[in-house]
Parts: sequence; C-alpha cells; structure tokens
Amino acid sequence: MLVLGIESSCDETGIALYDTDKGLLAHTLYSQIELHAQYGGVVPELASRDHIRKTLPLIEQVLEQAHLQRTNIDAVAYTAGPGLVGALLVGTAIGRSLAWALNVPAIAINHMEGHLLSPLLEDSPPAFPFVSLLVSGGHTLLIEVIGVGQYQLLGESIDDAVGEAFDKTAKMLGLAYPGGPVLAALAEKGTPDKYKFPRPMTNRPGLDFSFSGLKTFAMNTWRDSDQTEQDKADIALAFQTAAIETLAIKCKRALKQTNQQTLVVAGGVSANKALRARLSAMPNINVYYPRPEFCSDNGAMIAFAGAMRAPHLKQDSSKPVFSARPRWPLDELNPP
Repeated sequence: MLVLGIESSCDETGIALYDTDKGLLAHTLYSQIELHAQYGGVVPELASRDHIRKTLPLIEQVLEQAHLQRTNIDAVAYTAGPGLVGALLVGTAIGRSLAWALNVPAIAINHMEGHLLSPLLEDSPPAFPFVSLLVSGGHTLLIEVIGVGQYQLLGESIDDAVGEAFDKTAKMLGLAYPGGPVLAALAEKGTPDKYKFPRPMTNRPGLDFSFSGLKTFAMNTWRDSDQTEQDKADIALAFQTAAIETLAIKCKRALKQTNQQTLVVAGGVSANKALRARLSAMPNINVYYPRPEFCSDNGAMIAFAGAMRAPHLKQDSSKPVFSARPRWPLDELNPP
C-alpha cells in the first residue's frame, strides 16, 4: 500500500511517500524559517499562505522522485492536529480533496503520534512497549506506549514546554531565530559549573514538567551578569544543563514506574546533542531516536503513521466535510 503523507501543522511543509512493502520511497521538506525570522517567531497567517503555495508542488516533487503517478496512491494521510488551525486546514483540505478525487481513504493523523512513531522509520526500530519522551514545539510529554494508538499519558508540562523555554531564553539573550539550536550551539562555548540553575519539579513526586521558572532564572542571571559574550555562553550552558537534567530525571522515574527498559525520544528537541548524550548514558536503558532530519516536523512521519492505520480502514465513505483540531490529546486516540 502506497501512502502519501502531508504535514502542515506549523511552519514546515513536509511531503512523503511510504510503501508498506518497500518502506520510505521519497520525502521533501520546505522550511519557512527565513519567512518568519524577521518577526522573531511564527506568524500564523503567513504560515498558512505559504503552505498553500508549497503543498501541491511538493506533492508533485515526491511523486517525480519516486517515479510514480497520483493514481498510484492508495491512501492520503494528513496532519489534522494539534497545531496552528490555519496551517492545519491547508493540509487537511488538500489531503481530503486529493483522497476524494482518487477515491482512496483519507487518514487524519495526530501530529504527536507522527513524532512518537518516527523512530520506527529507522533500520533498527524499537519494539513495543516503551516509554516515549516527546519534546516537540509546544509539547513536553511522557507517554507509555503499548502499541499504535495505545497511549497512556504519564506527565506533561504545566506551563512552557522545554522547546518553548529554549526559544524564549535564546530570545532573551539576543540570539537569532530559531533560538533553540542557536542556544545549544552557544552552550558548547560555556564554562561548566559557572552557574548553577535549579532542576524544576524534581524534588517532588510525579512526572509533570515546569520550565517557566527556569526561563525566569536565566533571565535574572543575565540581568545580574556583566552581559559579556562569555556570560551569554555560560548562561546558555547552565540553562541547557538544567533543562536536560530535568528531562533525564523524569525519564528515569517514568521507566521505573512503568517497569520499562526502552526509551524513545522524538520531536525537535530530540536533535539536541547534549540531550542525546545524557539520556544515552543512563545505565540499563535502551534509547532510540529518529534520525536528525526526522526530529523536526516532516512528512515521512505522517506517511508512516498513516501506513500503520491504513490497512485497517475500509474504503473512505465519509461525508465531504473536514475539520482540524488545534488541540488533540494523544490519549484520545484509539488503536487501528
């Protein structure tokens, strides 16, 4: 079965073709970073308009890469949420319209499920069950994963997600957009142990996260410093170390609580080298990640998630209506 995947939840247009027999055939990604950089963050209306311009040409591009035609497509998977509602509606409208025209199933995919399953695209994928740390955009989640669609929420951020905290701290330090990767690069020049930042919510039971206070601590430290370039690097390192150690402590608790020994880490922040080094150093734990190009939003993860669900669907007989879900908790999903 050949599944077309469409990802348009925020500021990246991702398109991919996944074959249930041959694997990933082709994928492409268009990033809007340059478009939004001058504003210091994503402008939803501009993001939606750019998805309109890019989605259909990118679909034709991946079909050409795979030497296939639209008529070869057996199902269309699209991101229906969570995300920016305007951006979601672009992918949803195009995905469902194409599926109706081809008379094939249209599969609404949860964006976070796409991230959660993305490490299964690798040559040596993890086996179910496992614990997943999802660190993508506005989400920081710990999930117990029994199988596709069988998810139990263990913990989540009660305020800023870790990715948001990275970006906001970077902006406070005057770093370029997008701030998270820039802050991580600057942290490599920092002096270890120059500053000691708190590990929020680690001195109490539970698996929830809070990174808003850590961001404020970084801001106050910056204001009290001489504000040199070295101070900036030292604060970046202290912030990153504290955030990563907090994630590691909670992951260890989640694994112990669920009696699991496999940890899957996915989402944009999972590309952070320091995070990978820290989690991979945990004893007696098997840790899996997606390849770096699949850490950020991408069409491959949506196509793959669709392929996991498509064989269990009957021919699409839904009404000619569609909707997007800006908020869509993972634990509301069902098995295929």
